[in-house]
Amino acid sequence: MISGPARVLEYDLHLYRRVWRGSVVVSFLSPLLFLAAMGLGLGGLVNRSAGGVNGVAYILFLAPGLMATTTMQTASSESTYPILAKVYWERTYEAMLSTPLRVRDLVFGELAWLVVRLTLVAVLFFAVMLVFRIPRGPEAALAIPAAVLNGLAFATPILAFTATQTRDTSFSAIQRFLIMPLFLFAGAFFPIAQLPQVLQAVAWLTPLAHGVSLVRGLTLGTLTQSGALVDIGVLLAYTLAGGVGAAITFRRRLIK
Repeated sequence: MISGPARVLEYDLHLYRRVWRGSVVVSFLSPLLFLAAMGLGLGGLVNRSAGGVNGVAYILFLAPGLMATTTMQTASSESTYPILAKVYWERTYEAMLSTPLRVRDLVFGELAWLVVRLTLVAVLFFAVMLVFRIPRGPEAALAIPAAVLNGLAFATPILAFTATQTRDTSFSAIQRFLIMPLFLFAGAFFPIAQLPQVLQAVAWLTPLAHGVSLVRGLTLGTLTQSGALVDIGVLLAYTLAGGVGAAITFRRRLIK
């Protein structure tokens, strides 16, 4: 017998069948072109003028950071418009709740879909890094679940927020004031230590800084045990808090 969350996941997978080819191509070509342009093009200049970043070639520094930012961007995309459509525009969740499915089935089903989607993105990005011979050692494959966890740390809080909305106007604010600043200043392109002290403190309060640190450390084999525990702890805290929040906001929105 198929469980409730599995039914929701099955529905999302059915929808994804319509667009998976284009999605896979974009998820592979985007990092390929970005690393070629930024990692090799700009990276060549950085390597000649500064000897790389933190003792490694710029492409080695850049690629894991971009892997983390990619799962962040995917998570924010999957947790906004598609969810609002099911909650408000298309009333998909209302139809689902007319069956034996419960609100918690919807939440867990969407989280399962997010794990699947983020894993696909992370695997394709890791494959691109293999093309550039970036990962160092077999433990670098752990960067894939680390990037997925980083995405979930963004997905669950945004999921909880989306369930409270009736319009999409706030989504542009999320992109403009949260996703884009973190993309630029959370350590993907240059070390956070180069920021002013106040901004460093702000950066380390966000999940992306820890996601970048974790993915980069695993990819390059430089992660310490204490650093890993802190990074994983912060990402889990955001994920769990967002998950609890999503369970609450979904119930308040859908149960009347």
